[in-house]
Order: sequence, then C-alpha cells, then structure tokens
Amino acid sequence: MSDQPNGYNPMRWDCREDGCFNYKKRPKIEVFSACLPGKIAFGDIDATTEVGGNELSLEWKEAPKPLSVGQRLMFERLTDDGRKTVLILAGDARTMQITHAALFKQGQFKTWKPYTLEQAKEFLQRWATWAQAHPHRVMSP
Repeated sequence: MSDQPNGYNPMRWDCREDGCFNYKKRPKIEVFSACLPGKIAFGDIDATTEVGGNELSLEWKEAPKPLSVGQRLMFERLTDDGRKTVLILAGDARTMQITHAALFKQGQFKTWKPYTLEQAKEFLQRWATWAQAHPHRVMSP
C-alpha cells in the first residue's frame, strides 16, 4: 500500500531504460494540421483535472515570457465562462523549482508574478475547495 495521497500519479517512463519518451510515446499531433483552418493547430496541455464540472489546467513554461497569440486567445476564450481556469507556471520542470506564475480566469489574463512550488500547491488546494463548493450542473432540456 502506498503512503502517497489519492491521485498520486507519477510518470513511470524511464528514459534511460525505455528511450526518448517524446519519440516513442508522444502522439504526433502535427499529422492533423491540415484538418484545421488557417494556422490553427493542436497544442498540448501539460496537466488538466476536473472537480464538480469545473476544470483546471496547468501549463508549464521555462520562463515567464509572453504567450503566443494563439495560446493567449485560446486560454481567454476557454476560461470566459468561469468553469475553466488555467494556471501557468514557469521554472525548471526537472527540479520542480517554480519561479513565476500567471493565471487565466474568467477570460482575463493575470500577469506573471514571482511564485514558488508551495504557493502553487496552496493555489491548487484553494481551487479544489472552491470547485467542490461550486459544482457546475448541466440542466436537461
């Protein structure tokens, strides 16, 4: 039995033994590029979860830099109704040292500010508590 909390889900791929994960396991989503209009493309989301019909996505960046126009528009539009929040973290993914965070909530971008891993954990706990207290229910016709 694990002493980790429920939901603990580490990556089990070992690049030293199994080879390059991106080469062997990452879907090659670029093969769908001709299926979408103009320069629109699929992107990856680093992590996502749902609680009570509310969604929270995490996006990871190496540094606090401006987002591409497409990513910014997508996050503004996806968060506009208040059911989805996007937390963007910047730092070293290998060590999980976080230096900055930004947020998309209700269609608005809350700019980069200094942040730590502990602050990110506190934010996630607050979000989960809020999401449980504010479930989204879809009404039947």
